[in-house]
Amino acid sequence: MSSTNSYLHQLNDVQRQAVTAINGPVLVVAGPGSGKTRVLTYRVAHLIEEGIPPWDILTLTFTNKAAREMKERIQQVVGQRADRVWAGTFHSIFARILRVEAAHLGYPSNFTIYDSDDSASVIRAIIKEMNLSTEDYNVNAIRARISSAKSNLIPPARYAQDQELMQADLLNKRPHLQKVYEKYVARCKRAGAMDFDDLLYRMFELLHTNPEGVREKYQQRFRYVMVDEFQDTNHLQYEIVKKLVNYEGSPRNICVVGDDAQSIYAFRGATIQNILDFEQDFKKYNIQVYKLEQNYRSTSHIVQAANEVITNNRKQIPKSIWSDKGDGERIRVLKALSDTEEGKRIVDAILEQKNRHHLRNRDIAILYRTNAQSRIFEEYLRRYNISYRVFGGLSFYQRKEVKDILAYFRLAVNAKDEEALRRVINLPRRGIGNSSVEKISLEADAQNVPMWDLLPRVSLTGRTRTAIDGFIHLIENFRQQAATTNAYQAAIYIAKQSGLVDSLKEDTTVEGMGRVENVNSLLDGIKEFVENQADEEPGTDTSLAAYIQSISLLTDQDEQLQDEEYITLMSVHSAKGLEFSSVFVVGMEEKLFPSFMAMDTPEGLDEERRLFYVAITRAEAFLTLSYSASRYRYGQMRYNEPSRFLNEVDLTHVEMAGGMGSTTIMPGMEPDFDRRSAQTPTSGVSGNFKRKTPANQLMADPKTFKPSPSDQIQTGMKVLHLKFGEGKVLAIDGGRDNRVATIFFQGSDTPERRIMLKFAKLQIL
Repeated sequence: MSSTNSYLHQLNDVQRQAVTAINGPVLVVAGPGSGKTRVLTYRVAHLIEEGIPPWDILTLTFTNKAAREMKERIQQVVGQRADRVWAGTFHSIFARILRVEAAHLGYPSNFTIYDSDDSASVIRAIIKEMNLSTEDYNVNAIRARISSAKSNLIPPARYAQDQELMQADLLNKRPHLQKVYEKYVARCKRAGAMDFDDLLYRMFELLHTNPEGVREKYQQRFRYVMVDEFQDTNHLQYEIVKKLVNYEGSPRNICVVGDDAQSIYAFRGATIQNILDFEQDFKKYNIQVYKLEQNYRSTSHIVQAANEVITNNRKQIPKSIWSDKGDGERIRVLKALSDTEEGKRIVDAILEQKNRHHLRNRDIAILYRTNAQSRIFEEYLRRYNISYRVFGGLSFYQRKEVKDILAYFRLAVNAKDEEALRRVINLPRRGIGNSSVEKISLEADAQNVPMWDLLPRVSLTGRTRTAIDGFIHLIENFRQQAATTNAYQAAIYIAKQSGLVDSLKEDTTVEGMGRVENVNSLLDGIKEFVENQADEEPGTDTSLAAYIQSISLLTDQDEQLQDEEYITLMSVHSAKGLEFSSVFVVGMEEKLFPSFMAMDTPEGLDEERRLFYVAITRAEAFLTLSYSASRYRYGQMRYNEPSRFLNEVDLTHVEMAGGMGSTTIMPGMEPDFDRRSAQTPTSGVSGNFKRKTPANQLMADPKTFKPSPSDQIQTGMKVLHLKFGEGKVLAIDGGRDNRVATIFFQGSDTPERRIMLKFAKLQIL
């Protein structure tokens, strides 16, 4: 059997169609657990097998981990040719291009990439210099505003002309925000630095201004473009992609893969509108749309509950996810009197599952809406001596001692990097005080030159001048090492000669020893980087500059889930893309999940519902939802109503967890429930939930409703559904056992729905 046949035969019909449709625009709507990564991977492999040179293929992802796994999978099909594919995150691919083309934009090729801390530090310095109120000009708020402006292609000059933006700043007591933005951009450029937003913004600028035909160069290079997790793209990312594929004579060979129902990053600037509009944007180029609706991860109760929940959203691409893994266990709903009791009962339930179903710790996850909720679960897990790990804490690369030594590395690569210079100019202490640093900074600002260029000639006397000269000599040595040796050799030299390691060793406390271990761990990582790069192919860049870029572009989703025996605790946002045998979604209360910050707008509430959809579809076999009638928040006891999302899960998929009779609900806190449904003998549910319909009532009388055999339902028929009322069958697709009907329900909030017929319970009229 040829390699082509072998990998195509591993796909279902729809997956195979998506993989082999290699020409023109393609939209792949991939439900949770539907084999999205396999489709994307095999599509790249198929392009190569069809004779497309791998270097003509650009695949954009959102995590380095996803890009790495994709290349490994492609390699299993086409061998070493996979190494020549351009696969990586938006930021890493664009940084790679910008290194080559930086001069066109007035940047050095060795520009520094500022992380969020660096950006905040620059903004903080500008606010101080301008004598602005730190209360009104909150650093994080300013940074978010600047990020939003860049993502929407609004440079400082255009910002100043936008009356709506300027008026909003005035109302928020920040009339000088535009000036802060202008200074921030100028200062970053002076320092030869780009922040994460700049990697996108400057890439767009490069393609838009098109110096020396650079746009055509990359349009011709990337003849096939693919985008993973397209629902997570922002306006700017989509505009860059369109620049690459929309030009005269272009075949528009673009394939985007994503799921609108899993669009949960609006707070980072992502817009669901990109995936909702994509079909219309490329309609005139004969776009092909494929919906991956079979879920290979979860049992039917979980999948059908997810379908029930997401149908309540207003804007979506119609689809009906289904599973052939059997009904499985019903979703358990656990109600507690307090958040403390919730913690205890969740851990008791974990012990029960471990004993009854022989689950390992690594098979289990506790997911919450906010990171602050982890504390109580941690307390009870420790009390029961159960190993666990919390994700979403302080990143290794954000620890002070790690950032300190990295600042020296950054200076060795780019001496204009002012944030790195500020961080280490007096670290370890060498007699250069804050007042001297501020004097250098203000003078550099006045002359519009980098601080490094000013150091040799700044007017300082005595010990400070001597110390500055010694610092200059030290950094020049480091620059020489970085330019002539590999990353590990340079890093070892810098770590020793800077005096940082020796100063850390002076602290003999447990914490101090931990900081030394962190530096050693960093150096070990650099050694591994050099060895891995050298193994890839001769001539691969093993320099300190290459290493710094590799870690600068790590995303918060690139932290590895080690294959160890611990329970995973993380926010729902962090859990996207993961799966576990058993998932506990905790804190299912109004104003917590959905968050009170998102409940003011329909768009915000829709996103919270998509977040819940992501949470429940992480579960393979066991799903537990819990809520507490009361919990401490912001130092006060608050009484809670169950989340509205719980009412959207149909009772047929739910069972209340045992021991519920032992808890009482605070006065006035009784949740809604449909007594008729709760008392249905066949439901197996004792009631705390109502059977949710768009109008909170059934659209047909259950006494006279008689479902017809699903195999008798045909296109054009009028049918009746208990929940959605009367509808007309517009189309039917899928195999005999998995027929999916597209039905138009006149009285429903979402008129057009796709329903798996074997689960549908429809009466032919």
